[in-house]
Amino acid sequence: MTTAPAHTLYLASASPRRRELLTQLGIRVQRLEASIDESVLAGESPYDYTLRLAIAKAAAGCQVLAHSGQASHPLLAADTTVATDTGHILGKPADAAEARTMLDALLGQTHSVFTAVAVQQGARCLTAVSHSRVTMVALTPDQRDAYIASGEPFDKAGAYGIQGLAGAFIAHIEGSYSGVMGLPLCETATLLAHFNLDVLTPHRQAQ
Repeated sequence: MTTAPAHTLYLASASPRRRELLTQLGIRVQRLEASIDESVLAGESPYDYTLRLAIAKAAAGCQVLAHSGQASHPLLAADTTVATDTGHILGKPADAAEARTMLDALLGQTHSVFTAVAVQQGARCLTAVSHSRVTMVALTPDQRDAYIASGEPFDKAGAYGIQGLAGAFIAHIEGSYSGVMGLPLCETATLLAHFNLDVLTPHRQAQ
């Protein structure tokens, strides 16, 4: 791993959307690989599941940094969970049939999206969770299948991406648009300020 510049925030995520959103805040990002077990625990709520995974990803990322001798900068990890009103967690669909099942549970309904953010530096870890409510219009089977055929659902929780084609069938959002994308900017900026990365007053950022 190469040495990171002083303004760097490490990102323990392969998500291009999270990197784009951090760049929108003016943050220089260096991504790293940090894998964890993402299995849902018995009886675990969507909120608790999302927060646990974000914290675990941050810890795993910090271990990677410690082993490489690059542990001086803050690290951000996040996790996004889509859940039905019954509390059923929808992950990333493995195939078209699973994507169809997920979308059928969401279309014409209102569901929850939780995104947890964890920022860690050394032993210090601060977290925040964004909870948004998303209402989708109903689609015809042909419209739904055309969306699946676009390929967009397959790397996204709940089988849709609000920043893509799915934006056309999102009727209403109560909460954070960027949180539904995968990184709530308001909560993230607040956390980063505690690590001397205040995006609203750039002259105060660590030099």
